[in-house]
Amino acid sequence: MDRKRKNALLLAITLVLVIGSVVLAWPPDEKITQGLDIKGGLSVILTAESTSTVTAADMQRAVAIVNNRVDSLGALEASIQRQGSDSILVQIPGIADPEEALKVLGSTGQLEFVSVGSITDSATVTALQSGADGIKLEKGTYEPFLTGEVITSAGVSQDPKSGQIVVDVTMNDTGAQVWGEFTSANIGQQVAIVLDGIVQSAPVVNTAIPDGKTQISGNFTVESAKHLKTVLESGALPVSLVFSESRVVGPTLGQDSLRQGVFALALGLGLIAVFMLVVYRGLGIVSVIAMAVFGVIFVGSLAVLSHFHLFSLSLPGIAGVVLTVGMAADSSVLILERYKEEVWMGKTVRTAADSGTWHGVMTSVDADLVTLVSGLALYVFAVGPVRGFAFTLMLGVICDFIMMLLFKRPLLMTLADKVLSRNPALWGISVKGGGADA
Repeated sequence: MDRKRKNALLLAITLVLVIGSVVLAWPPDEKITQGLDIKGGLSVILTAESTSTVTAADMQRAVAIVNNRVDSLGALEASIQRQGSDSILVQIPGIADPEEALKVLGSTGQLEFVSVGSITDSATVTALQSGADGIKLEKGTYEPFLTGEVITSAGVSQDPKSGQIVVDVTMNDTGAQVWGEFTSANIGQQVAIVLDGIVQSAPVVNTAIPDGKTQISGNFTVESAKHLKTVLESGALPVSLVFSESRVVGPTLGQDSLRQGVFALALGLGLIAVFMLVVYRGLGIVSVIAMAVFGVIFVGSLAVLSHFHLFSLSLPGIAGVVLTVGMAADSSVLILERYKEEVWMGKTVRTAADSGTWHGVMTSVDADLVTLVSGLALYVFAVGPVRGFAFTLMLGVICDFIMMLLFKRPLLMTLADKVLSRNPALWGISVKGGGADA
């Protein structure tokens, strides 16, 4: 394939990428996922509180359980990460009800079935026999005969007699056997259903229940019952988690910061465009177009990653975007300066477009690779919002590669064949001696 056809093919590929990016990313405020610091939401740090040593296996299971509970809240862009040896960072953008989310996250989820007659605290027994619920059982005053580990599924329904919202639970074979034996031997007696040490209900056993199915009743709303269902199905946490930090980020502050970041980006682009036009004249127009191509492909990439829940834009991420814009401008300067230098050294405009732009691209690639490695190291070893900065930095470097190789160099070589050689001065090119093409 000759040079002209190759350049035409590369420019056609760039055009397809630009059109695809516009289609995928428009409107960007809907297609690009916004992070906690922009969209607002809930950020908590859960720290393990245990009398024994917290193992790595305990924390790994705790992270998995917390992740399941967050998924039940419908938070697709949530972030759950280990911090240190005994903490978990949970960030949930755009959460509608932070208080309910805190209840779901903080609940240990330890379900226990206790015979009221076996409780040693007489005042508690009297209160339960009088129909009270919501009573906290003190440790050491009771011994459960069955725990929530036997539960295989849970569901929310409405009791047809009382109209109350209840949580239906189904037990495995072992639990069903123990539950059946207990209910058979204790007809007419009360059984307390206890969650995290609080009595949810204490019904009287009216008949044997051999199939391992029962109900948990209480003063549930539909939402609280759904959350209890999630807690029971995800299992009990292996350690008790306490909130060492909890904050709700308002969307107003985040949107203000987003507008300021976008303004800074637009201002930077404007200043770069003015600089390129003043210094490089016609070649500056080529650079401005190349910057626009870079920006569109960059935004399109963010939209694609957001679609697959692999990216959410944060304020540090915006800082990374602004920095990569400067890097793309730097690449343009390197390519143009090397091109102009080779023309000044006596090469023709057409010949310099081939060799000069290639040397300029290679120099830019070397610099970008150093930045890419730095960004990768930052992404691997950093935590939290800093990783967002590193990610957009690396993505910007990759988009810069694409812009240089698929668009800027082929465009300059195409223009050099006919346009640049006719009036080099108009394009900001100083020709030494007979360097212009005939």
